[in-house]
Amino acid sequence: MLKLKTPFSQEDILKLNVGDVILVNGTIFTARDKAHKYLLENYAEQIKGGIIYHCGPLVKTINDNMNKRDNNNYIIISAGPTTSSRMNQFTPAIIEKYGIKAIIGKGGMDSKVLDSIKGRGVYLSAIGGLGALYAKLMKVKCVEKLEFGMPEAIWELEVKDFPVIVTMDAKENSIYDSVQQASKKRFLKLIGAKFQGI
Repeated sequence: MLKLKTPFSQEDILKLNVGDVILVNGTIFTARDKAHKYLLENYAEQIKGGIIYHCGPLVKTINDNMNKRDNNNYIIISAGPTTSSRMNQFTPAIIEKYGIKAIIGKGGMDSKVLDSIKGRGVYLSAIGGLGALYAKLMKVKCVEKLEFGMPEAIWELEVKDFPVIVTMDAKENSIYDSVQQASKKRFLKLIGAKFQGI
């Protein structure tokens, strides 16, 4: 298990391999569909070289004022990963524009994203269903585009020992491809055995 602090360096990225378990410490940014569109149409300097977390957090506002941007006004209640494949269409351009070093989510991403992170980034899987636990490992630093709504806003979070698994690395390895190939091989073997018995 490796402890890494943000921002990740190029050396950090290149030493990571599929299957590695990491504890992330530092700053990450949540972004879902609306945030990705916004980031492509505008420019957010704070995202540059950072980590995007595919997450729509549930956040408690202490003073019940959603327009207040004071970070002390917010407490994360739940922050589990959302399905990353929804962001496939935006991600290569986001990586190119901002030099994103890592993406955290669940379910993996497509071959175009794998190609985009070659030599410069990783995809990290968080575990679905652990939103309440993850919330205990983070606090709000800042929030942008709150007008998009709580889950779609861009939340800048400080995380401590946030556990993730490398499932797509900078060497073009993808655990999702490996599982798919193994499943296909197993399926064909089962089908062949079935027909041989007829």
